[in-house]
Parts: sequence; C-alpha cells; structure tokens
Amino acid sequence: MSLSFRSVTNYFNVPLDYSLPSSPLISPICPGVVSAGKEEKRLPYLLFLQGGPGFECHRPLESNGWLKRACEDYRVILMDQRGTGLSTPLTAQSMAQLESAKEEASYLQHFRADNIVRDAELIRSFLVPNGEPWSVLGQSYGGFCAITYLSMAPTGLRHVILTGGLPPLDGGCSAEAVYRACFKRVLIQNFKYYERFPQDEEVVREVVLYLAENEGGVTLPSGGRLTPRGLQLLGLSGLGSSGGFERLHYIFERAWDPILVSGAKKQLSYTFLRMYENWLDFGTNPLYAVMQESIYCQAAASKWAAQRVREEMGVQFEALLSARKSAPVLFTGEMVFPWMFDEIAALRPLKEAAYILADKVDWPYLYNKEVLRMNKVPVVAAVFYEDMYVNFNISEATASRIAGIRVWVTNEYMHSGLREDGVHVLDQLLGMLKGKHLLR
Repeated sequence: MSLSFRSVTNYFNVPLDYSLPSSPLISPICPGVVSAGKEEKRLPYLLFLQGGPGFECHRPLESNGWLKRACEDYRVILMDQRGTGLSTPLTAQSMAQLESAKEEASYLQHFRADNIVRDAELIRSFLVPNGEPWSVLGQSYGGFCAITYLSMAPTGLRHVILTGGLPPLDGGCSAEAVYRACFKRVLIQNFKYYERFPQDEEVVREVVLYLAENEGGVTLPSGGRLTPRGLQLLGLSGLGSSGGFERLHYIFERAWDPILVSGAKKQLSYTFLRMYENWLDFGTNPLYAVMQESIYCQAAASKWAAQRVREEMGVQFEALLSARKSAPVLFTGEMVFPWMFDEIAALRPLKEAAYILADKVDWPYLYNKEVLRMNKVPVVAAVFYEDMYVNFNISEATASRIAGIRVWVTNEYMHSGLREDGVHVLDQLLGMLKGKHLLR
C-alpha cells in the first residue's frame, strides 16, 4: 500500500494568546496522509500528536509502521505542534528577533499543551466535515496533550489513543516527583547498558578523565563545550529506546583518534564530537530544553527540579568522582539542567529566558480532574512497564482517575514501542476500542 499526500498543506493562522484578539499570529501546519485509492472516500480523521515537547512530526517516506495501520481506517493528520517543524518554528535565531529575555519568556509561555489543544480544535473546525469529533493518537508528550484535550474539549474527541505513558494530574509542580521516579529507572538502565557492553565502562571513564584533564572539557564543532557532565546527557536517547544501547556503544567505538606516530598525544576524534552533537537535538529543537520542566507545572514554578533531584542522589551521578574511583560513569535521562545553557552553544542565547521560566509561578492548569473523572470518551492506553521517560507508577495512578480508560500494560517494548512495532501496538489499541482484545 502506497501513501498519497495532500497536494496542499493546511495552514492556519491563529493568535499566540487566545485571550488577546490582537495577539501576534502563529501558523500551525498539518499535512494529511491517506491511503492511495481512498482519497475521495469519507474516512474518519485521526490527529497524531508527536512526542516532545518541542518536536515536529516526522514526514513519512514510505508506507510502514503505525501510519500504515492507521491509514487502513483513518485520514491521518500530522500536525506540527506550535513552535516546531513548519508551525512557526522556534530557534535561537528566530527568538533573537525579540528584544529581551523577558519578552522571550513571555512568548515561550504560550507553547504548552493548553494552546496546542486550542490549535487542534481550530484546525478540527475547518478540516472535519460538519464539525464532527475526531480521534487523537498521542505518543509520549503527545499523550500528555491528549489528556489536556480530554480535559478542555472532550466534545471534539471521538476516541483517544495513548502510547508511552500518562502525565501526573495534580496541581503544583510535579516535576520533582517525576524525576525522583525516573532517576530510579535511569539507574537500572545504566546497569543494563554496562552489562550489555562491559568494555564500555573503561572507555567512558577514559573519556571523562580526558575531559577533566583538558581544562574541564573540550570545544565542540558548534563552539559549545563537552564536559564530563555533558557527556552524561547521551543517556537521554541511549538508555531508553529500542536499539539505544547499541547506538550508544557505537558512538564510543569512535571516541579516539588513532595514534599514527609513536608518542603522539591521545585526543578525542572529530567524528566522536560530531556524533555527540548530532545525537542531541538542542540545536534544531531548543524548545525541548526550554520547556521540558514547564510541562509539569500548574500554578507553581519548577525551579530546576531535575537539578535538585540529581543533588538529592548524592555522588551517584558525579561523573568525575566515579571515573577516579574506577566506578561506572552513569548517564542521565530525560532531564534538563541549568548548566546546559552554558555548555551547549545553541542554548546559550536562551539562558536568561529559561531561568525566567523556571521561576514562573502562574502557569495555567492543564488538567481538569473532575472532567476526567466523569469522562465519556473511549480512551485506550499502552503503558510500557520499563519506560524510562514516563514512569509506570505515575501512569497507573493517572489511569485510575480517568473514567472508562482501558490500559494495556506490557514489558515487550520500551518508550519507543509505537515507532519500533507500530502495526502491532496500534492494532492492539484499536482492537481494545472495538472490544476485540482482552487486556493482558
């Protein structure tokens, strides 16, 4: 089955702040995908909400995975969430058009789930015939947005399909509780990684000691600095997804330049430094780092929660101390730390704005617990037991507070289950909506 793309991409100009009619406009972009031969058929709509925050929908190149399965039943809408992809994307360069860090922070506060849902509702009103409800498939942070959608505008939803976890619902800032739970899983994933590649313990220690001996770090191709704690960020992608262990191992295979002349100085290879930067997406998607903790804030400030929890862990994640004691150097996970805005070149221009957002208290509420308790929209969720990014216990607690939700708990997949085996995962969830599959 081939895929047929819409010949015209859907553009929608919407106000940045829905409460202000004169607010600056952004342009959400949402390409549609439909199976070849079904272009004129009246199919129900499925909105896909990408994980993140701060990442666009990947444009499909061929018919496979979850998208192939979804196109059997739906006309699929791949919306770039505001600030990503083609939806008025935010970069350090575009943000420089604003005159001050205060203006940048004021602008950035409008890029959370509540406004993503408002964008989606406007798009639905234009795209879906007769204003009918559509279904939503939310992966990871996209699932967080789907729960906000269920809270704010349930009449716009026909079905909600969630993969990769559910968000904590309570007010305040839940980021600390999230990171305490996630750091425990990160520890387990580190141990599994070194069990899989025991030879990497020494390689990683050597790199950490080399960085420490070179004025605490080396210059990256972008102009940033690679430090021992910066090296630990490789766990963000390397520890929590299928194939991540192997990709992380392959990076360290290329750590050192070969010694061609006896007595030549050992040094990290340019290839390794480029691979390190390419592994992280902060240059192209800085919104992820700037907004990461704010997604857990409701009428409370985050105040760099991940850094505080890391310090609570004592010396476990002290890279240099571990290397000097010949202990395994532990990688970190989906956490953003304030020093990243000094060491990563692409984030430096946004440092002051990030600090302002970390201290922001008056974040709007994202979830209406009473609406969720009385929910009538069919909801199904795939919760991955060993998920490193969205803790199983938090997902389970949230599911217990959404009326009618059906949950499939499995340890077959990591957080990336929808990407790795999308046909099976989505088929299971669609079957649950139809009552054809027993929970297991």
